Amino acid sequence: MNQMIPNGHPPRFAVCVRNDGYELDLALHRRYEVLPDPSAERSGWIRVVDETGEDYLYPAKYFRPSGSAADAERPNES
Repeated sequence: MNQMIPNGHPPRFAVCVRNDGYELDLALHRRYEVLPDPSAERSGWIRVVDETGEDYLYPAKYFRPSGSAADAERPNES
């Protein structure tokens, strides 16, 4: 599967490593799609599609890049 997001780049993913204050919206150790938001990223935030299916800003320190492109093709693990 080779999906592209609107800006022509392949989707990025990050793993949630912390969810203080966002326990209902973010599951620890789950991989989330990251949407580009350069302004937010410059301010230490990251835009992800969370458990609600909507995209929201969260502290970037709550996430780690998911790794290889092959990881992006694997389903989320609960």
